[in-house]
Amino acid sequence: MFDLKQFFSASGACAAVLPGWRARSQQLAMAEAVERAIAGNGVLLAEAGTGTGKTLAYLIPALLSGGKVVISTGTKALQDQLFHRDLPAARRALKSPVKVALLKGRANYVCHHHLQRNLSDGRFANRDDPVWLARIARFAETSSSGDRAEAEGIPEDATAWHYAVSSRDTCLGSECSHYKECFVTAARKAALDAEVVVVNHHLFFADLWLKDEGVAELLPACNTVILDEAHQLAETAAQFFGETLSTAQLLDLAGDTKRQAAVKAGDFPALRRAAEGLSKAARDLRLAFPQNPVKSTVAELVRYGKWPDALKALSASLDETAKLLENQAERDADLKNCFERARATQAVLASWLGDDAPDAPRVRWLETTMSSLLLHATPLSVGAMFGAKLGERAQAWILTSATLAVGGDFTHLKARLGIEDADTLCVDSPFDYPRQGVLYVPQGLPAPNTPTFTDAVVDAALPVLEASQGRAFMLFTSLRALERARGLLIDAFESRGWDYPLLVQGEAPKNALLARFRQAGNAVLLGSQSFWEGVDMPGDALSVVIIDKLPFQPPDDPVVAARIAQAEKNGGKPFMDYQLPHAAISLKQGAGRLIRTETDRGVLVICDTRLAEKPYGRRLLDALPAMTRTRKLEVVERFFAAEAAGAASDRSAEGVPPADQRAAGRA
Repeated sequence: MFDLKQFFSASGACAAVLPGWRARSQQLAMAEAVERAIAGNGVLLAEAGTGTGKTLAYLIPALLSGGKVVISTGTKALQDQLFHRDLPAARRALKSPVKVALLKGRANYVCHHHLQRNLSDGRFANRDDPVWLARIARFAETSSSGDRAEAEGIPEDATAWHYAVSSRDTCLGSECSHYKECFVTAARKAALDAEVVVVNHHLFFADLWLKDEGVAELLPACNTVILDEAHQLAETAAQFFGETLSTAQLLDLAGDTKRQAAVKAGDFPALRRAAEGLSKAARDLRLAFPQNPVKSTVAELVRYGKWPDALKALSASLDETAKLLENQAERDADLKNCFERARATQAVLASWLGDDAPDAPRVRWLETTMSSLLLHATPLSVGAMFGAKLGERAQAWILTSATLAVGGDFTHLKARLGIEDADTLCVDSPFDYPRQGVLYVPQGLPAPNTPTFTDAVVDAALPVLEASQGRAFMLFTSLRALERARGLLIDAFESRGWDYPLLVQGEAPKNALLARFRQAGNAVLLGSQSFWEGVDMPGDALSVVIIDKLPFQPPDDPVVAARIAQAEKNGGKPFMDYQLPHAAISLKQGAGRLIRTETDRGVLVICDTRLAEKPYGRRLLDALPAMTRTRKLEVVERFFAAEAAGAASDRSAEGVPPADQRAAGRA
């Protein structure tokens, strides 16, 4: 055991190398719990409130332990932040030469084979694709990593990337002529050689289950697995422990088969015709459903009479294409790859059409987008599968997040992840929430399911926005409500003469919107699920977070409905045991956007009166930070008036002329 108290003290190693360091008892408590779990190869569930410094609280003891460590976090952006900012800070504090590596999924690395093939082919969906692809080729010539996140000046969402990367289906593996210079292979080798490897949850579960991207090779030699943002694990695991087949995948397979047949099997025209038939069958299946988005279980699909025949036709066309590909597979590596993809696709389709195993119930459902149809088979529970992985070998597992428990109770998380025996720890945020924040639940709003609810939310938000002078996130539980609010706010801002920039999710990439929000200093940003978590906006630019509804999962969602039905069948109480804890954790995530540092101040507005008026509201309130609570608008107005007076006093003491005070506040 190391002397962590000294390490995390005001005069310790962290304070010596990290600017602005402050010793926090909560951080030390978490670090000591992590140290014990690693020493005993145990499982630790640790909730650490915002501002605890949980990243260093697990990094320092993990690095000091001397074993191999795999760290997984929620998104690629957080993965990059952990690797490029937090790990170097921990290494500086420890003066540690530990070797580290960043590993992402193969679609994040340029694939030499697909890049050159598509440059030669010259057939693209968009006019800009050839220009961007040429720039990607120049990047690949000079890059040591091939990581698309490092390709400066090339938009990460450019469609040209589709032509420059491989997938699990399309990678040729060791048969590729570029295998020795492959960026994915190099990244895997670096990860195997490193002592600390940083991945993300999607990659972690793809590898854990599919054993595809390289993490599966890392885990056997690993002493410690750290899963940050662990509140996301159950949903991410359900994606990968289940199966999905889309018409987009089938169209890609048909298109690749058609191209390879023309180039590599021109003397076998039957293969090209079969690929054209597969493409038509995939499009016909999508056209069997209306244009507007559909989510439906198999049992509910009787209303769409054409789909069974369309699915049979697709299955027959896929079988024919696979049979002909098998006949030609030995002629070329690309044709062999198409055959293997066709065979794997047949297996997924057969599984989707088949019966469930008695001990692994799942829900089979269908989803449509504007251009595609997806067949999903989602397990009702991932607990047995995930819990089994934790027990496979002797190693420590650390699961942490700012939102894991409900009122200090980890029962919900343990049940969903199949974790029966684990140590638990809850450390509160070091922030002074009663002084720094106000929780405001407006009075007199209609029920959330009424047609006028979003209009009422906007009416309740306007006086708060006036008091705060913008500087707000408005978070919605549906895109429909977001669009309605957008129109209402445009009219309201214009009629009042307000110049607050209105930023809306989808108008630009997320990072670009956040940069504009920060720069403006008085903007109002409208967002839905993607802005509820993983957004860090400290400082005065964000002083209000407005949430329209309590984030209960929609009961008509096929997976949610099936889990509720399963819980009822087993004699459980799905609302109290599943829906309410899930809503509490989601609400904590949204609320967590507001206060990010010891000096932040702000108002959290929740426009769902069920929080204050329903018996279960107490459980949700107890999950939120202990802000000053009110249902009176004047309390909010006094809060911002006091903030403005304090800021004006500070600026006056610094010699800022009154005429420039507002501009200075935005700077």
